Amino acid sequence: MSQQTSPRGTFLQIAEAVKIQIRSNPEMTELPKLADLMDAHGVSRGVVLRAFGVLREEGVAEPVPGGRWRVLREGKHADRRPLADRIADVITDDGLKVGEAFPSASALSTRFGVSRPTVAKALDKLEVAGLLSEGGQGKVRTVRALPNQEERSQP
Repeated sequence: MSQQTSPRGTFLQIAEAVKIQIRSNPEMTELPKLADLMDAHGVSRGVVLRAFGVLREEGVAEPVPGGRWRVLREGKHADRRPLADRIADVITDDGLKVGEAFPSASALSTRFGVSRPTVAKALDKLEVAGLLSEGGQGKVRTVRALPNQEERSQP
């Protein structure tokens, strides 16, 4: 950016450019990287973060762990509950009964679009809560108790 160009409103221009990009690409799920926008617009990291803040306020995007930003689309509901709660719902969603085998961490990581270590942490919480039996290398986890839906549905 040249010295004569005013930085006032630049973050709004960047936010508008990103919104146009999102509208034109329905497959877009993440905002562009900070560095890419910094290079494309010749601005500092702070200006791009301010643009991302505008997108967040408008409900266009939200930050996710790892420094990335997820695109939010109208009409698409994203389940924002903790992963352990969503995994516990697998018991009722799949009609599992006490004593039946629970899906593997690999299958759950694919199903929820998260890493296996993240699933493992959530499964540990469900073990502690008494819903699942202890798992391990080559050991099939089983359902020990059915989740109480009333407790789980509260915000």
